[in-house]
Amino acid sequence: MCMCGYICVCIYEENVSIKSTLKHFKSYGVGEMGLVCFLASFLLLAASSFARHQESEQGLSHSTLHLSLYNVQRHDSHRSGHLFGTDSIDTPLKAATRNKEGNYYININLGTPPKPYAVMVDTGSSFSWVQCQPKPYPSASPTFKKLPCSKPECSLRGEATPVDPKCTDPRECKYNASYVDTSFSFGYLCRDLLTLTQSDKLPGFVFGCGQGSHEFTFTSEFAGIVGMARDNLSMISQLSAKYGHDFSYCLPTVQGRSVGLLSIGKDSLTRSSYKFTPMLNISKGNRGSSLYGLSLTAIVVARKPLGVAEAEYKRSTIIDSGTMVTRLPTSVYKVLRDEFRSIMSKHKLIRTNPTSEYLRTCYKGSLKQMSSYVPEVRMVFQGGVELTLAPQNILVEGDEGTMCLAFADYSDTDEIAIIGNIQLQTYSVAYDVSNSRIGFAAGVCT
Repeated sequence: MCMCGYICVCIYEENVSIKSTLKHFKSYGVGEMGLVCFLASFLLLAASSFARHQESEQGLSHSTLHLSLYNVQRHDSHRSGHLFGTDSIDTPLKAATRNKEGNYYININLGTPPKPYAVMVDTGSSFSWVQCQPKPYPSASPTFKKLPCSKPECSLRGEATPVDPKCTDPRECKYNASYVDTSFSFGYLCRDLLTLTQSDKLPGFVFGCGQGSHEFTFTSEFAGIVGMARDNLSMISQLSAKYGHDFSYCLPTVQGRSVGLLSIGKDSLTRSSYKFTPMLNISKGNRGSSLYGLSLTAIVVARKPLGVAEAEYKRSTIIDSGTMVTRLPTSVYKVLRDEFRSIMSKHKLIRTNPTSEYLRTCYKGSLKQMSSYVPEVRMVFQGGVELTLAPQNILVEGDEGTMCLAFADYSDTDEIAIIGNIQLQTYSVAYDVSNSRIGFAAGVCT
């Protein structure tokens, strides 16, 4: 009763219209104080509701951004990238079956009015770009702006890309982004409105407008890259003022029978089934410590640890959604390959020629035909966290009608081992940047 009376007095002093209303209720006597308290409570709830509405209008109430991702082979009707609802976007995510196409992408929308671009989601890089040639980026967009060399964003591009080109023309900040597989893109830096959903927009999103490239296949389904690493120009960093740096994802299978999800924000990490391993700071070249590192401690095949010295695993290792096949130190890979071949040789399978430099152990047949022969493989990380790999995480389609071991060794020029996306399919993967840890949850990516 005293608490209610105190609340009523506070409202009485702060709001003139409420003051007159309370004066009216007082005419009923003290016995009607309960009605006054009810009115006060109602007004407080209304004020709270209005505040929440204001936060929503300013984009402050969304603690997590959910992007629903579909395998384009199964959900062709969603290719257009149209916006659905106010809190999510149904976006195609391609899980291609050829070794040069085994990456995942979402549809983002750039410009005013928004135009959809299908871009690969890459946790192994920080720079975002779309291909502007041969179809020029729409200069009619009133929110589009080319960045000159004098802008601070221009000096940041050297952190996000391995090459920091000189500004030969002060009116144009150039970039040159290259990748482990020798592909690259070059162009100039610009900014424009980024639209992810009807209510989730980022004015002044900084990205590259690609003028040329090598080894990328640009179609209506794949037009560039969004970098998700930790440098200032990455998409996750540019969204961090609203959502923070934490995110998670589930990758659909190559077979196209499951739905993927990219969630950005702290609430995306609340799944109780996550098992976490420490996140390590891994740098490469001039990129700083922006890559997501972790410590691989063992690999187990058919319940038997590989006969590899513990020291052989102690190489810099990252987790990378933009790489398909896991790349291991040569000493580890060769033992894994030989053990796998030994087990598979017990069955009547026809070996084929390598289909690429990364797919060198291949067999004629389909995944369905080989599933019962493929041994279980477990990858163990610091703290005892395990990835238990099913046949679909161990084999990938090479040439048509062949399946290949989805592991390789890295080249002599690479210094970093990579956990690729084939091994991560159907797992939920959490990037808890706030607490420097990476989490895996099995059997929940539906």
